[in-house]
Amino acid sequence: MKAVVITTPGDPQVLQVQEVENPEIGDNEVLIRVEAAALNRADTLQRKGFYPPPKGSSPYPGLECSGIIEAVGKDVLRWKVGDQVCALLSGGGYAEKVAVPAGQVLPIPSGVSLRDAASFPEVACTVWSTVFMMSRLSSGETFLVHGGSSGIGTFAIQIAKYQGARVFVTAGSEEKLAVCKDLGADVCINYKTEDFVTRVKEETGGKGVDVILDNIGAAYFQRNIDSLNVDGRLFIIGFQGGNIAEVNLTGLLARRLTVQGAGLRNRSVENKAVIVSEVEKNVWPAIVAGKVKAVVYKCFPLSEAAEAHQLMESSKHVGKILLIP
Repeated sequence: MKAVVITTPGDPQVLQVQEVENPEIGDNEVLIRVEAAALNRADTLQRKGFYPPPKGSSPYPGLECSGIIEAVGKDVLRWKVGDQVCALLSGGGYAEKVAVPAGQVLPIPSGVSLRDAASFPEVACTVWSTVFMMSRLSSGETFLVHGGSSGIGTFAIQIAKYQGARVFVTAGSEEKLAVCKDLGADVCINYKTEDFVTRVKEETGGKGVDVILDNIGAAYFQRNIDSLNVDGRLFIIGFQGGNIAEVNLTGLLARRLTVQGAGLRNRSVENKAVIVSEVEKNVWPAIVAGKVKAVVYKCFPLSEAAEAHQLMESSKHVGKILLIP
């Protein structure tokens, strides 16, 4: 089969399509012929050599895909050959075929194309596990997501609104904020022209928001703490603004704050299966109802993976970028 290989750590040009061995499936795995794979920021880190795949995982990038099942392991009960599915991967999505544990596979939601369904697994599992399962965002609370126009952001806005939260976003241009507003964001903040802490305080009567989902890390750490309400929860999922911060901790005690962080890729197969099951139960009905839509910015052929990475690193996109084998 063909797959995108990271020939050496470096810039996007190191990504090359090569002929490689077909993946072998275990007893509790399925083999998917890939219809589309979606890009994630983590893929660019892996390309640079900063985010190696977990032990035993595919060496090729790609953390989510959609496609048609070609083979099933002998212990797989739910899925059969010919099923149209999407899946959460620990790697290997940038290829014509990928092996994946059966518990990380999801049906295609009604009303979503097979191709567009590739845009959901990683963002849905990330946002549901962090914002809802761990930070317990609930109806009537306030929620701030940084990078509102990203793949994570565009999904988080919609599912938080569906769950009854008031949604705040930051983004770096008026065009991106307009998209966020269309998706349901209540308060849209241009981080290049205004201080998000001041705006959050203004919009919440001085209280702050209940939950923040943050992909920036160090550069925003103090400001995130300053933006939280009593019993507020900050969840960190990335370090685009660095990973070492100096912080005044008094707010944590005074307002009983919780700070958490987690990744998805290095979790156990069992843990991922729990998250995927929760996503199917809680998120898939919102997609089927048309309340959460796929936001796909552009599709590239597998042979243009380098161009797709350049687009992602430019941050000009809104939503998800797909690769088509």
